Amino acid sequence: MKGIILHGGHGTRLRPLTHTGPKQLIPVANKPISQYVLEDLRESGIKDIAIVLGDVMPEKVRSHYGDGKKYGVKVTYIEQKRPGGIAQAVGLAADFVKNDMFVVYLGDNLLKGGIAQCVREFQKKKYDAMILLSRVKDPRQFGVAQFDKKGDIVRLVEKPKKPPSDYALTGIYFLRPVIFQMIKKLKPSWRGELEITEALQMLLDAGYRVGHRIVDGWWKDTGTIEDMIDANILILDEIKTSIKGTVEDMSCIQGRISLGQNSTIKKGALIRGPAIIGENTTIESGVYVGPYTSIGNNVQIKSGEIENSIIMDNCTVCVSSRIIDSMIGSNSDIITDHKGPKGHRLILGENSRIVL
Repeated sequence: MKGIILHGGHGTRLRPLTHTGPKQLIPVANKPISQYVLEDLRESGIKDIAIVLGDVMPEKVRSHYGDGKKYGVKVTYIEQKRPGGIAQAVGLAADFVKNDMFVVYLGDNLLKGGIAQCVREFQKKKYDAMILLSRVKDPRQFGVAQFDKKGDIVRLVEKPKKPPSDYALTGIYFLRPVIFQMIKKLKPSWRGELEITEALQMLLDAGYRVGHRIVDGWWKDTGTIEDMIDANILILDEIKTSIKGTVEDMSCIQGRISLGQNSTIKKGALIRGPAIIGENTTIESGVYVGPYTSIGNNVQIKSGEIENSIIMDNCTVCVSSRIIDSMIGSNSDIITDHKGPKGHRLILGENSRIVL
C-alpha cells in the first residue's frame, strides 16, 4: 500500500505565516503538521510515500523531507504546478500508484490515534474506496456525507448550503486505482477545481463499494490560526515529561514538560505544563510559561509571561506583559520599549489580524 501527502494550497487564512513557506510546514508542538502525517503513514506500515507539492516554496518541503530516509520512508515528489483541487492532485499520482491500493492524506490534517486500524479495515473488507468522517458543528465548510436508512453512504456533496448531515469528510481517503478513471471524467466545479467528492460520487453511482469509518477521537483541519492553537492544545494534552536540558531548580517546573537538549530553565522561572521547549533555548529567571505553550529551538525568553501560544524557532521575547493565544513566526523579536510614550508600535503584513 502506498501513501500520498497533499502539500499544496496557498494558506491564505494563515497569512502572514504562509508568506514564507507552505502551511503544512508550520509547527504544532514543535513539529511540522505534515510530519505528523508522514509519521502516521509510516506507523501504519506505509513507507512508499509521494508528496504532491504546491507552488508555495516547494523547495522548503524538499529540504525538510529529502529522500525520506531519515524518517524511515521513501519519498517521491510530484509537482502540482497550479492548484486545481484535491482530485487533480490525486490524478497526478497515477504513475506513482500503478496498481496498488493507496491512502491520500491532506498534509494539514491531524488525527488522534492515526490510521493504522483503518488501513487494516480497508485491506480486509476490500472496498473500492473508504472515507473517514467526523461530526462537525458547521458542515457547510466541508464535504458532507448523506446516508440511507441502513447507514450506507448514498451521496457526497462539497460545501453544501443545506448539509444532508453533520458528518464531514476529513481529508483522508483510502482508494484503489479505479478512482483515476473517475477523475479523468471530472469537470471543474463552481470553485474551478476538480472535486474529490464528485469522483467518489461517481464510484457510488457506478456501483462500486465505498465504505466509511467515523473518527473515534479528535480530528483537526488546521486551516486557521485558531485551528493551529487548538491543535497545539490537543497534542500537548498527550505529551509526556522528558527533560534533556538543564533545570536549575526543579521547583521551576510543574506538570508535564518536554525540554530539549542544551536548553536551560534558569532558577526563578516557572514553567507550568503541558508545555514543550525545543533545543538550545533559554528561559530566564522571572519568566512565566503557562500551559499549552510550544517554544521552538534557539529561542531566548528573557522576560514576560506566555500562555497558550506557539513561539517558533530563533525568536527573542523580552516583554513586560503577557502573551496569550498567539503564534509567533520564526526569527521574530518581541521587545518592550521602555523609552518614550507608552503605546503599541506595530508593523503588520497584508491580511494580518491583531487583538490588543
